[in-house]
Formats: sequence, C-alpha cells, structure tokens
Amino acid sequence: MALFRRKEEQPAKPDNDARPLAAPAYHNPYIDELADHYKARLLRETNLDRLTSLSPGEMRLAIERMVSQYMSEEKVVIPRTEKELLLTRLINESVGLGPLEPLLADPEITEISINGHKEVYIEKKGRLELTDLKFRDEEHLRHIVDRIVAPLGRRIDESSPMVDARLKDGSRVNAVIPPVSLNGTLVSIRKFRKEPYSMQDLMNFNAFDNRMAFFLESVVKAKMNVLISGGTGSGKTTLLNAASKAIPLFERVITIEDSAELKLDRPNCVGLEARPPNMEGKGEITIRHLVRNSLRMRPDRIIVGEVRGAEAFDMLQAMNTGHEGSLTTVHANTPQDAFNRLEGMVIMAGMELPSSVIREYIVSALDIIVQVTRLSDGTRKMVSISEVYTGPDKQIEVNEIFRFQRIGMGKTGEVLGYFTPTGMIPRCLDRLRTFGIEIDESLFKSAEVKRREHLHPI
Repeated sequence: MALFRRKEEQPAKPDNDARPLAAPAYHNPYIDELADHYKARLLRETNLDRLTSLSPGEMRLAIERMVSQYMSEEKVVIPRTEKELLLTRLINESVGLGPLEPLLADPEITEISINGHKEVYIEKKGRLELTDLKFRDEEHLRHIVDRIVAPLGRRIDESSPMVDARLKDGSRVNAVIPPVSLNGTLVSIRKFRKEPYSMQDLMNFNAFDNRMAFFLESVVKAKMNVLISGGTGSGKTTLLNAASKAIPLFERVITIEDSAELKLDRPNCVGLEARPPNMEGKGEITIRHLVRNSLRMRPDRIIVGEVRGAEAFDMLQAMNTGHEGSLTTVHANTPQDAFNRLEGMVIMAGMELPSSVIREYIVSALDIIVQVTRLSDGTRKMVSISEVYTGPDKQIEVNEIFRFQRIGMGKTGEVLGYFTPTGMIPRCLDRLRTFGIEIDESLFKSAEVKRREHLHPI
C-alpha cells in the first residue's frame, strides 16, 4: 500500500467536503519545509485550544484562511494540489497525530504497529502489511506519542518507559521506549469500529454459524455466567460486545475495564475504568477495586472486559452471590487452559485453599466457556462452546457442545473447515426453558449422529 507518491503522481483535487484525515500524503521536501514553517507560525500566533474545539470542516477552513494570509504576506505561490497537501500536513501535525492520521481514518485497518520511526505495519483483514509510511526521526515519533498520552495525564520517559492509553475514538494504544525497547520507540494501536459488530455481522464473516449464535444468545438471556477465552487479537472483546446485546434492556449493566473498549448501546449501562498510579506512584485504582465497588451499585449484570489477576476471585465471588449472567474474557488457548488460568488467578488473590476447593468454587460460578481463535489465514472464529459442571463423581467436566472442525488448507492458504455440534446435549436446557427459551435437542446432534439415525431409526 503506497502511502506516499512521487511529486509527478500528485492526487486529484479533493471535493469541497473532503476530510483532511483521509487525504493522501507523499514526500515533498519543499512542502515539508513550508509545513514546518507555517506550523511554527500557527503555534505562535493562534489559540490551538480554540482550533481543536472546532469540527474538522471548520478547523480546515480556519487553518486555510490563516495559511492563505501567511502565504500572501510572504508572497508564496504554489499549485492548488500542493496547497491541499500542505493544509492536510498542517492539520495532522498541529492538532492531529501527524503521519498516523490517514491510517486512523482507514476503516479497513484494524491494527497499527510501529517498530521505530522507519517501519510501520498495518493489519487488514487479519494480515499484516508493511507500509511506506515513515516518521522524520525518533524525536518526531516521540512527539506523537507524547501528544497521545499527555491529555490523559500520563507520561512516558526513561523512568516510566511503558504506557497504555487510548485515542478519542476509543482505539487502544501501547507505547514502549528505550531502554526497555531495543528498536527505538514502539507503538501498537488497536482500532475499534465506531459501530460495534453485531452477532449477525460476525456470522456474515463466517466467525460462527447460526446454531452457535442462537445458543450463545440464549445462555446470555438466561443469565448464565459466560467466560470468553482466546489469544491476543482473537476477537474476545468484539464477541463480548456482540453477545451482550442479548441482555434484556430492563436490566442494569455495569462494565469494568482496564482500558475502555466496550460499546454497549443500551439504557441503564454504566462503565468503570481502572486508573494507573500517578507520577508519585499514588492513586491507582485496580480492576479488583472496581469489581468490589460495583457490587454496591445494584447491578443486574457485571461485565469485566478482561480478568488478568487477583480480580478473578472477586468476579467469581460476584457470580456466586446472586449476580448471575456476568460475562468476562481471559487470555487462554483452550477451554481447559482457561479453567486452569482462573485457578491460578484465584491463588494470586491470596486464597490459601486446596486446589480441589478452588476448582469447585470456579465450577459453581462458571457455566459456559467460549473459545475464539485467530487462525493462520487471519480469520477469527469461535472454535468451541463448552459447558462446565461437576460430574456424578465430583469430577469437573468441561464438555464441548459446538466446535469448528478443521479439514485442511486451501490453495491460497485459507483454512478450510465447518462448524458442527459435538453430539453432547447441554445440561442447561431446563434452565433455558425456565426463561422461556425452547431449544430442540436436534440442534445439538452432529451430522454423523443424524446420518446414523436416518439409516437405523429407533
């Protein structure tokens, strides 16, 4: 993807309502020099706070008027296309995030990875691509990072070389600088859609089939506790956001996150966000603090964006004490691994209990584990839905109800497979019926079982 063009390949004149963030950019030393010069004048002679409060269209007109005045005073004449590029550069550099703005404006880009000022990767449709975009130098890149974290009251320097932040649109940002980083300033930006995906959207992407969607929405409606497990970038938060739409609108929902990502478009939904310590090392508010506080806020449902540590115990405690229908996510590669990780997190909370007791505690709180995975071809799929319960001999059972069955690879590297029930009839059907949800047991019969019944009817 060529983000920069040679001077002879200048873009066509944009429409009058063209947005500066989406305008193309290319290297032009003369425009670079003019942009630096007029940026310095804007910083000296205008009120940037007033400019940033304007809409994008009004901001562009205001900057265009001032730059036209500067050029008239200095008797500078350039073609219209170069003036459009100059205005875009000035807006991006003065009140935006510089070279990142075209990437942030592209709805197809889901992730931006910056490996030092000379190397920028993007993710599109699950695949990473190296772009032609570069920053002038490390100082330029560090300036952009400072512009991201400063409004949030955070800092990044040698004494605090790592920082988490988010952009105005909710995109999540992580930055690491030397001496921790060995490759200059590293920045990772996880972008989020303005309109969250629905279950139907995800089905259209073939992330799961209609049987899995119906069952998952049913257990959410029936106030069963659901854990969504998966690796980094596998789509846990996206699925959590989509599945939460099944929560009845009359219920009060409290979301708790380390960095706000969930977008639940519903009434009586409030969000809590953790806070890191300030520059003096004080004022930290952890997920665990928020989970405990949420219990005093009369929640019908508690949704924790992700459990990573001791807060898992408080989350399980809430599930066990009348706050049914809670949802959360965890980093794990299999349902069994998710269960084991929860056990480790409870131990981290300082609970000096035997492993058998901790496991029983988890089983009594947890009902369903959903496993999501990003496959080798970049697609994200729900590869398993499992039910958790205690068997007759008090053994913990994690029984798979649906799965994605891989069968091979296509000629272009795409993963081939299909979604299928495993043949296990979930024990929660009676609970679903008490909530008015009728599910025929045939939904859970695999194709092989149906074939045998057809050949040998009972």
